[in-house]
Amino acid sequence: MGEVVIRVDQAGKRYRIGEDANVYGSLRETLMERITAPFRPRKPSRRASGRRGEDRDFWALRNVSFEVRQGEVLGIIGRNGAGKSTLLKLLSQVTEPTEGCIEIAGRVASLLEVGMGFHPELTGRENIYLNGAVLGMTRREIERAFDQIVAFAEVEEFIDTPVKRYSSGMYLRLAFSVSAHLQPEILIVDEVLAVGDTAFQRKCLEKMGSATRAGKTALFVSHDMSVIRSLCDRGIVLDRGAMVYEGRAVDAVAHYAHLIGSEMRVSRDLRDWWNRSGTPRARIVHGAVEWRGNGEEMGHVVMGDTLIIRFEVVRDADVRPSSLRSSCIISTTTGIPVLHISNEDDDFIFPDVEEATVTITVPQLRLFPGTYTVSLWVGNQHYDDYDYVRDCLSFDVEQGTVPDRAYRMSWYNGLVYHPSEWSAGT
Repeated sequence: MGEVVIRVDQAGKRYRIGEDANVYGSLRETLMERITAPFRPRKPSRRASGRRGEDRDFWALRNVSFEVRQGEVLGIIGRNGAGKSTLLKLLSQVTEPTEGCIEIAGRVASLLEVGMGFHPELTGRENIYLNGAVLGMTRREIERAFDQIVAFAEVEEFIDTPVKRYSSGMYLRLAFSVSAHLQPEILIVDEVLAVGDTAFQRKCLEKMGSATRAGKTALFVSHDMSVIRSLCDRGIVLDRGAMVYEGRAVDAVAHYAHLIGSEMRVSRDLRDWWNRSGTPRARIVHGAVEWRGNGEEMGHVVMGDTLIIRFEVVRDADVRPSSLRSSCIISTTTGIPVLHISNEDDDFIFPDVEEATVTITVPQLRLFPGTYTVSLWVGNQHYDDYDYVRDCLSFDVEQGTVPDRAYRMSWYNGLVYHPSEWSAGT
């Protein structure tokens, strides 16, 4: 690794919340506030309400320190609200730290939100030149990269159309392409890539991989632990605004799995599950893991038991049941997928109801002892994501005796396809 290009020293970001926070409105709003003030009921004083000034301060980050060297890929892991996006905004100089110091050596390109840095009234072409100028590039440098940017983003037909008319997917493709191709020394990418389809996500990850192999530095936020493991050299784990772990990416993923382990269950309501993506034309609202066999009385699965996974799916009325595809991925707690179960393997078709309970029966389970997580996916025949709910359930497997007469299993793309039986009820 090269020299240090990012140094974060005791950085913190504080926000003021509540009614007393400074809000800067328009002149008209200020005048109306003054005119109507005598007619509004008087608010209780802070002392009378029992609320102290310090209770109105919210620290999104506090006492965060780390270094990133040139050519290194740093993964930033944490639950929603842990402070990941705030940290990236500090590093991208979108906002300044309340305390501490951040030093950056090199040109930074950031992709934090869909369309961030784009002017909606300008065309795609004009926004490419605008972003290049912001990065300090000359017009000739931008022109050399222009064709590659447009080809990667796949927006050739719309490059002279104002970006306010772009879909979120077009916005994302062009924004990432600009960030990746305009020769930044440091690339910062948030979970915004989850907006794109699976093929585009893979394309972006391949581009980031080639950039880092060429000596570029990258900071990457993702809830996909397999991506963190494969793409990143090191990782940091944030929790409630504090950095709770720093080390190798594989160790950071393991620490994060241990951190959230207490939250995982064999059954849960998934309506508000945080780690998901897709365009919810069909939505997974509940999931559960059950089992039959030797482990039924022990409270955990035993090798060779029958594993049962149930989940409820609610679909829009215009989504044809025959077009729905679904799968279940079972992974280790460090994010390595080991088992893939698909409705196509069992020729299962969803019933013609808007809300259905799907049951997957996996006989003679062949998994080694350990803790496993369950991810559920539903989409269409083109494999567009309707709902991809990651690591929403978990279960333990204990040592047992697997019957000699086992079901035939096959390998494809690094995953084991286990025979299963699919059924549905209402």
